[in-house]
Amino acid sequence: MNVTLPQPALGTARILDGKVALVTGSTSGIGLGIARAFASAGASVVINGFGKPEEINDSLEGLQRETGAKSIYSAADMTKPDEIARMVNLALETFGRLDILVNNAGIFHVGPVDQVPVEKWDAVLAINLSSAFHTIRLALPAMRHQGGGRIINIASALALVGLPLTSAYAAAKHGIVGLTKVVALETAEQTITCNAICPGNVWTPLAEAHIAEQAKTHGLPREEVIRKVLLAEQPNKRFAMVEEIGAFATFLASDAAASITGAALPIDGGWTAH
Repeated sequence: MNVTLPQPALGTARILDGKVALVTGSTSGIGLGIARAFASAGASVVINGFGKPEEINDSLEGLQRETGAKSIYSAADMTKPDEIARMVNLALETFGRLDILVNNAGIFHVGPVDQVPVEKWDAVLAINLSSAFHTIRLALPAMRHQGGGRIINIASALALVGLPLTSAYAAAKHGIVGLTKVVALETAEQTITCNAICPGNVWTPLAEAHIAEQAKTHGLPREEVIRKVLLAEQPNKRFAMVEEIGAFATFLASDAAASITGAALPIDGGWTAH
C-alpha cells in the first residue's frame, strides 16, 4: 500500500509584524519549519542548533530572501546554561526585545530503561527539558518588561502517553508539559502565555533516514515500515508536515491565541485519542 505524504498549502498573513522570535533547535526539521513560518508572518528570528556552517548560512539567507525578515544565528549548546544565557542576550541586544520563545531543541534515545546509559539519560534530560527551564527563566524578565510574550514548548505525543523503549525521552517530554502548566499559571496575569505542542510523527529529513534504517534492519518494504513500524500508533497513518506545526505555532504566537495558555495540544493524527 502506498502512503501519500501531503504537502499542504498553508498561507499565513503577516500577523507577527514587529515581533522577535527565538527558536531553539531550528537549523533543520520542525524548528526550521517554525522559524520559516514566523518569518513569513513578519517576525525577526533567531535560529539555533548544530549543523554545517554552509548549510546554516543557506538557511539564514533563505529566510531573508523568501520572507524579507531579519534573522540571526546562535550556536549555543543547549546543555550549557551559560551559552543559553548568551543566546538570549544576543536576541535582546540585536533586536531590543523578545516576544516569542520556542523550545524545540531535542534528542532521542531508544532502549530498555535498564540499558539506557547514564550519560545518555543525562543528555536527553538536559537538552529536552532543562534547556527549556533556562530559556524561560531568562526570557521572562524581558517579556514582563515589554508587557507580554508567548512561550511555546515543543513536546510530543509521548508527553501524553507512554511507549516502550523511550524512557528518557518520554520522561523529559512529560516534564515539559508540567513545566508548561506551571509557567502558564505563574504568568497568567502578565499577558504572557505558555503552551506545549505535542506532535506525533512529523516528516523531516531525520524521519526519512529512520525509515531507510528500519527498512534495512527489518527487511521490510519502505511503505510497510511507514505504516506498521513508525505509524503503528498513529490512526491517520500519515506524517504531519513541518508546515502544519509552523502554522499552528504561528497561531499560538499571535494575538488570536491570547486566552490559550497552559495547554498541551496534540498534532498527532489521533494517537492520543486511544
